[in-house]
Amino acid sequence: MTRRSQRLAGVDYGARRIGLAMSDTRLRLASPAAILSGAGHPRRDAQAVHAWALENEATELVVGMPLNMDGTAGPQAELTRRFIAALRALGGLPVHEWDERLSTFRADELLDDLGARGRRRTARRDALAAQVILQSFLDARAPADEKGDL
Repeated sequence: MTRRSQRLAGVDYGARRIGLAMSDTRLRLASPAAILSGAGHPRRDAQAVHAWALENEATELVVGMPLNMDGTAGPQAELTRRFIAALRALGGLPVHEWDERLSTFRADELLDDLGARGRRRTARRDALAAQVILQSFLDARAPADEKGDL
């Protein structure tokens, strides 16, 4: 019996756009993967993300939780919690919540470094934010002897 390779999908949930990232099978590196159009409805958006994750052979989902800098939850966090609940109700894939504070800021820094502007910048931003979320999760989960050992 062969063991199925693990790949995690990172999700930056927004009502208009949903950024997606995927890990490598060694669970060390996250890469931007796709952007889905959001329906603005957590259950429909969860169905689209779930279908994408299964199609891309993700074994777990990591969803960024957009908390305020003081740790409180605002309207987007509440919407994201409903999205996460809908993902969990679909079953089949473990779903992890992960603090995404500053992920969009970091994505903007990366885009500045690349010199991306206009539509191209907007198109990449959400997938890069998902990458930042997923990479942070992978780094925190890595065994201490593997940290910094790429």
